[in-house]
Amino acid sequence: MDKDRIDGAAKQVKGSIKEGVGKLTGDAKTEAEGSAEKAAGKVQNAVGGAKDAARDAFKR
Repeated sequence: MDKDRIDGAAKQVKGSIKEGVGKLTGDAKTEAEGSAEKAAGKVQNAVGGAKDAARDAFKR
């Protein structure tokens, strides 16, 4: 498993928590930051998946 997938998943979780805290406290800035961090984590996770797929394709 690629490091980007692990880091991306962690970033998604962190962003989800931050987004939830922002919703609970009514802090739109924290909520938006969490949402952005979650989206960045999804992208990073997808990049890691592509790297894994490319690595697997070359192993065959």
